[in-house]
Amino acid sequence: MIKNKFILVLILLALVLPFISYLLDFYVDWLFFIETGYSSVFTTTLYAKTGVGLFFGAFLFVALMVNLLYANRAHFPYAGIFIVGGGNFRVQRDEMIRLVKPLAVLISMVLAFFAGNWGAVQWEEVLLFMNRVDVGTVDPVIGKDIGFYLFSLPFWESLQGFVGFVLLATAVLTGAVYLVRGGIVLTERGATIDVKVRRHLAVLLGIFACVIAAGFYLDSFRLLLPGNGAFYGAGYTDVNSRLLTYRVLTFLTPLAGCMLAVAIWKGTWRRAVLPPGVIVVLYIIGIVVYPGLLQKFKVAPNELALEMPYIESNIAFTRFGYNLDKIETVPFDVDTKLSATDIANNDATIKNIRLWDHAPLLKTYSQLQQIRTYYKFFDVDNDRYMVNGQYTQVMLSPRELSYADLPSKNWINERLIFTHGNGITLGPVSRISKEGLPEFFVKDIPPVSLTDVKITRPEIYFGELSNNYVVVKTRVPEFSYPTATGNVNTTYTGKGGVPIDSFLKKALFAARFGTEKILLSSDITAESRIIYNRNINERVRAIAPFLSFDTDPYMVVTKNGELKWIIDAYTSSDRLPYSKPLTGGINYMRNSVKVVVDAYDGSLDFYISDPQDVLIKVYARMFPTLFKPMSAMPDDLRKHVRYPHQFLQLQAAMYSAYHMTDPKVFYNKENLWQVPSLGEKPMEPSYTIMKLPGEKAEEYILLLPFTPSKRDNLAAWLTVRCDEPNYGKIRAYTFPRDRLIYGPKQIDARINQDSFISQQLTLWNQRGSEVIRGSMLIIPIEKSLLYVQPLFLAADKDGLPELKRVIVAFGDQVVMEENLELALQRLFGGKKSAATVAMADTADLKAAPTTLAREAMGIYEKATNLQRQGDWAGYGDELRKLGQVLKRMAQ
Repeated sequence: MIKNKFILVLILLALVLPFISYLLDFYVDWLFFIETGYSSVFTTTLYAKTGVGLFFGAFLFVALMVNLLYANRAHFPYAGIFIVGGGNFRVQRDEMIRLVKPLAVLISMVLAFFAGNWGAVQWEEVLLFMNRVDVGTVDPVIGKDIGFYLFSLPFWESLQGFVGFVLLATAVLTGAVYLVRGGIVLTERGATIDVKVRRHLAVLLGIFACVIAAGFYLDSFRLLLPGNGAFYGAGYTDVNSRLLTYRVLTFLTPLAGCMLAVAIWKGTWRRAVLPPGVIVVLYIIGIVVYPGLLQKFKVAPNELALEMPYIESNIAFTRFGYNLDKIETVPFDVDTKLSATDIANNDATIKNIRLWDHAPLLKTYSQLQQIRTYYKFFDVDNDRYMVNGQYTQVMLSPRELSYADLPSKNWINERLIFTHGNGITLGPVSRISKEGLPEFFVKDIPPVSLTDVKITRPEIYFGELSNNYVVVKTRVPEFSYPTATGNVNTTYTGKGGVPIDSFLKKALFAARFGTEKILLSSDITAESRIIYNRNINERVRAIAPFLSFDTDPYMVVTKNGELKWIIDAYTSSDRLPYSKPLTGGINYMRNSVKVVVDAYDGSLDFYISDPQDVLIKVYARMFPTLFKPMSAMPDDLRKHVRYPHQFLQLQAAMYSAYHMTDPKVFYNKENLWQVPSLGEKPMEPSYTIMKLPGEKAEEYILLLPFTPSKRDNLAAWLTVRCDEPNYGKIRAYTFPRDRLIYGPKQIDARINQDSFISQQLTLWNQRGSEVIRGSMLIIPIEKSLLYVQPLFLAADKDGLPELKRVIVAFGDQVVMEENLELALQRLFGGKKSAATVAMADTADLKAAPTTLAREAMGIYEKATNLQRQGDWAGYGDELRKLGQVLKRMAQ
């Protein structure tokens, strides 16, 4: 008896505990949405999930109960016995008949529960259907608006599949009831089915035939989605064979179902086999056999001629799916006439050539600016600021708190004391100290600014490395930053987090986060607040799970000195006809939303950056309080909005083939491009400040080159403008095809073939240093191309990377110097001032002959000493300096 009670208690716990856990998560989520100000988003989602779940669960339960009620009311001659062995052996089943009703109801309830859960998962699909809009573009085959494929087709597919499952579940469950109650009797001669059962089965089969017909109808639309042959979408064979077959099947299947139902109703089993047999044969011939023959004997020998209109559709809809149709193509006639005057006229471009690569700079920042082991730089971001009145490209990295590296790990340290990161490191992309290290505009803790970019609120409570929760405003002072004399503490004054102002809330959060310390700690007061969902990626997904988010958030300093995160968000679909899909099936994508997250209080704002996107129009109708227009974003933040480089990579991968709009050229792949590779990985888009051809002022852009497929010379470069009012405008500058324009691999090979450069690299490697070759940058200036590659030296793999040399190539010349200024001086003559990096007047370049002679003599003596010591690298450096002095003397 005790054992049975114990088992019963375990069963009850197994049922109750998941429900309690669900309620805890539900209430904690509700408090989070109230904190962020998006409670309406929570309630809309909740009502949708509940409503859709109840509808599907109730539909299945009612359908089962109606059929079971009919089955249980029927009376049969053999209701009380099983007949086994020709009637010689009979088994009483009164007990089973008494159990069948409650058991069938229980099974129906369980199935309804699972149907409700499944339905709740479909909430987004249902809301998209209810808020659908027309796109204004129709598919080229059936003539349906694209909005039908994006919003309606997924809903109808789910509904058709669900109704089919309901009918199958009904047939199985009622069949079991009939078997128990004697409506179906199993004998040695086979199964005997009562007339009432036959008629019930006939009705179910007739309805099921209509469901199958609906599936054939939807299949005709699905033809336009998958890929076949050399392109994606329905081709000649699909349109002229499969589409016609699906339409015929849509009409004939209900008729065949009716004939089958009538035959079963009357008990003429032989006639019942004929209608479904006809449908199966027609399906095999029309969907499998005939299309194969048509493809092999008609389409394959004449593929280009017959598939031409469908290839055109594939090109048009793929370009629409990835916004490639907005790309403007501009011829770019390259020459090699760049002069010192041109360099001076493009001063802002030269000063903003990014010499510091992300990976070496992250290591350098980590070793120079982490300050303490429990701080960490997770990533380095690229942006632009007005620095002392100059439009300047910078590299920026937030200094976050790394909980994995805390020296003493305990609950008080992790949850009450060490609650936030502190400040950022910010510096120019191209400046180098004498030691080969980066210069800083903002550095140290608390942040020290050497320019007019000031930080007034350096605390980072929300970031990419933040743990799941902390408690602030407690009796324990929060650690702010270390100093030479001790630690400085702080108290949180923001509005982020949920107040823990009652015993019930303490108990709630203690249960939710699995620790009794929240409940028992005497340091937590009525003023305390618990901050959770602190990881910015998880935070935005909790609010808008229907969006996809970029994996590279970046931090911005506002004009008030506050720190904000900007995260790019995407809408996507896998239902655009004729569009080539990505891995995973997505074939429509837009960067439609910019999310801003305050690093101090965690407040979120969702701004629509692409109001023309049809998906964001529907989501805005679903959640009218969630999204704001881009004009509502503060001006100081709008100046830092940038085009996401990951999205441009995706677009470039598609544009490499889909820049060819002529179907014949596309079919033959006559002008296929590719993103060039250096090493194993393709080149990534790079941000830079430059003056685009035909424009009057420099602007912040994103740039990526193309080469012809399986060739190394350049074919084009793709650029996206990031500054207002031209944000998001994409241009493809195409190079002449009648002459060679060096590509990155060819420049890399010429660098390796340069005897002086290769000798220096060999010497550095032999001395135990690790030589790190930075990204190859292709910088268009006027009508010419400048190739720039930084060289870093590190003592070992974990050593401090130092930017020691800059390689610059132009035309047939390749030079390597200590900095970009000297390299440009060697290539184009003249001298660039260290302060302005602009071309100086000829008079300023000439020094007194006596002074230059003394300088040359000093360099020569130093070089001689280095030669005696065997320091060949230093000897080579001094010889280069001597050559520069002699060149100045010759002017």
